[in-house]
Amino acid sequence: MALTPWQLRQIQRSILAGGVIAYPTEAVYGLGCHPDDTQAIQRILALKQRPAEKGLILIASDWQQFQPYVHALPESQMKAIHASWPGPVTWLLPATTRVSPWLCGIHTTLAVRVSSHPQVQQLCRALGHPLVSTSANRSGQQPARSALQVRRYFDQTVDVIIAGRCGLKSKPSEIRDGVSGRIIRQG
Repeated sequence: MALTPWQLRQIQRSILAGGVIAYPTEAVYGLGCHPDDTQAIQRILALKQRPAEKGLILIASDWQQFQPYVHALPESQMKAIHASWPGPVTWLLPATTRVSPWLCGIHTTLAVRVSSHPQVQQLCRALGHPLVSTSANRSGQQPARSALQVRRYFDQTVDVIIAGRCGLKSKPSEIRDGVSGRIIRQG
């Protein structure tokens, strides 16, 4: 289900005002905000009761949206990364100095993914930047797979919940190390 221009404007206003949104992805609902908004990132971590040292993921509609946040690897390594996108594979790439430690946690890399979910693609294109993305659940709970489940988990503490369907994947995205190609988390 495509987002209307009115919905996109409302979501954009919320994000620019420091809002936290919930949206469907390839497998589960995600919580997101602007990647440069430290207070919104801290809000997400508090909502999830997630330790900051773990770090978070950025999702985007294309590789170019990550340019300010990560360093490209040699072409041979980037070829494998680009071949997996758009899709449910998250890659750990060297973070630039611009990246907040709230995003990277204790790591020198940042987790990034070009999403294949049509609403995420539409949203990131309209915003012109990536979104912070983490599963919509508190630590230890099953990730939400519907807008209703997000509402049950977070009541009124999420500013915008985007109605839609998650993709057919049953698990969150696979995570791979960009340098070695090693699988960190199975998808």
